[in-house]
Amino acid sequence: MTASASITCTALSFAWPDGTVVFDGFDTAFGPGRTGLVGTNGSGKSTLLKLVAGELAPADGSVRVTGEVGYLPQNVTLDTSLRVDEALGIAATRAALHAIEAGDASEDNFSAVGDDWDVEERARATLGELGLDHIDLDSTVGEVSGGESVLLRLAALLLRRPDVLLLDEPTNNLDLFARRRLYTAVAAFSGVLVVVSHDRELLDRVDQIADLRAGEVTWFGGTFTAYEQAIAVEQEAAERTVRAAEGDLRKQKRELADAHMKLARRKRYGQKMAAQKREPKIVMGARKRAAQESAGKHRILHEERLAEARERLDEAVEAIRDDDEIRIDLPYTAVPYGRSVLTLSDLHLAYGARVSGELRLHGPERIALLGRNGAGKTTLLRTIAGELAPVGGEATVHVPLRFLPQRLDILDDELTVVENVARFAPAATVNRVRARLARFLFRGARADQRAGTLSGGERFRAALAALMLAEPAPQLLMLDEPTNNLDLASVRQLTSALDAYEGALVVAAHDLPFLRSIGITRWLMLDGELREPTEEEFAEIEGTGAME
Repeated sequence: MTASASITCTALSFAWPDGTVVFDGFDTAFGPGRTGLVGTNGSGKSTLLKLVAGELAPADGSVRVTGEVGYLPQNVTLDTSLRVDEALGIAATRAALHAIEAGDASEDNFSAVGDDWDVEERARATLGELGLDHIDLDSTVGEVSGGESVLLRLAALLLRRPDVLLLDEPTNNLDLFARRRLYTAVAAFSGVLVVVSHDRELLDRVDQIADLRAGEVTWFGGTFTAYEQAIAVEQEAAERTVRAAEGDLRKQKRELADAHMKLARRKRYGQKMAAQKREPKIVMGARKRAAQESAGKHRILHEERLAEARERLDEAVEAIRDDDEIRIDLPYTAVPYGRSVLTLSDLHLAYGARVSGELRLHGPERIALLGRNGAGKTTLLRTIAGELAPVGGEATVHVPLRFLPQRLDILDDELTVVENVARFAPAATVNRVRARLARFLFRGARADQRAGTLSGGERFRAALAALMLAEPAPQLLMLDEPTNNLDLASVRQLTSALDAYEGALVVAAHDLPFLRSIGITRWLMLDGELREPTEEEFAEIEGTGAME
């Protein structure tokens, strides 16, 4: 590791080809330690990592990195035909090592190996630390799961021993067990680490939080939990400042009104005296000029005070974060306690998983569906939703059902938010749709945006609104990895929406803090067969048991 590893951004400017400005004269620096980079969708977090990694070039200013950089992008794609040692970047060294062991002592082979005689041991140790010790170096990338390919890419970075490590939403496609391996790797990294994530458990393993808002970074020492506590204190103070500024503004308005009244009385008095001609004309003229001068100064003073009060209020309001929560009432989604909403009978899924015997779900249960990547969770949900035919058995839904897939492809990109939601509630008037969409934070012109122009968080909110406001109201709602690619503010908004939902809920997710926040009442695991986890498995899921 380079002891002085660092990242420095100076007067950095960057805009997208359509003219959207992301950074304008941006300055910040990252030193040794683990930094969680947070901010709303669209604030520029991923763009900043790409600029630091050299994948994007700034329009102006500079990015200076001391030390070697390792970058794990948000969407990891590896050539499935690659051997694992090629994906790890050790194929040439390994081949030269094997050639030397076989008796070929050429200079080229020794040059290829260099000082890396233990490359295979290091590779296997790194794979083992990430829970990939079952993967053979001669196997192909196509033989590993999507989540394992993310860890494989991370293993390749760690093998290079970078001084600076950049991770962009690294846990998005990882199951619970793979996430724990990544947490351990992050905790052990000793260089400069910057991680963009909505994963609270990961962010509670960093040393500091960098909050990127409106093109500026604000620093908070400690974990994400400490950051949230600091923000709560800051927002309470900001709200008190707003209330004080509003009071001061009302006071200044009253004083200005009083000043105008006094000036009007003086003017009427002067006109009366002039009409009665009780004083010499020269005296009255001097008195009038003095009164006008005094009145002008008095009015200007109060107007300046009023302007200052308005400015203080504007500044105070700007300090209040836009943390709107979804607040809706969905009474028609209610399901009586004990009513059957779903029955699975000897269900055999398309890719091998199954449900033996009969499994019933009742209202208003909230079920978390767990399992490793590739276990068949999405297949099960799609089969229940009627999108896939089972190999055998039945999935019987007894109430209105809606399913929100990971791809969010229920929206038509060419239609507006209003038009998309209206498709699911054709009997509702446009005004009724707009009124209900406002509760999902699509107010006024925002409701008229085309779905194709929405940010990730907005698109998810629009899709959720379309399902929850559908007619008939869904009494069974199924969500597949709903927090993937959502910022933390959007996750809070999703939690608020689900608080209002009164039907039965099935959520496939690896995000434990989110699952806890929505009041899960029953946990089911799919690992070839759908069942309830054992006490040992549940302890492992909660992080209190030993990892395998």
